Amino acid sequence: MKGTQMINFTNVVHINRSADEVYGYLSDLEHTPEWNWAITETRKITPGPPAIGTRYRQTRSVPQPSTEALEITGLKPSQLIEIQGTLAQFSAQLSYHLRETHGGTELTNTVHLEPQRALRFIAPVLVGRIKRAVGDNLNELRARLEA
Repeated sequence: MKGTQMINFTNVVHINRSADEVYGYLSDLEHTPEWNWAITETRKITPGPPAIGTRYRQTRSVPQPSTEALEITGLKPSQLIEIQGTLAQFSAQLSYHLRETHGGTELTNTVHLEPQRALRFIAPVLVGRIKRAVGDNLNELRARLEA
């Protein structure tokens, strides 16, 4: 969208688990509240195991209570998870790239957020805060998987 102030960033974390283990846990979005402090519930609303087209309804408590809709848009076992939907007051596209490394998995999370009209002017100020919060969540994900 022309004139839109997008928020784009990437975080990378190394997890001392195989790519298969990381993918198995991360591709089931119902685990999200276990490692993302801002999410109180993520519930699958389509039947079957996670697959392209699987949809979720998510409840957020921070920065303000809201209900969000998410859909898995890309899956490559042990390599890639792509998600599209709404996060707080943003249209969002998320990707998780997994790369097997010696002793674990390198997880690269790329985030593209499009703020609603009211937030467009302050979006540049929000980038650092949101990236740090996402990085903190990924560190919690790592701690859970390594425990």
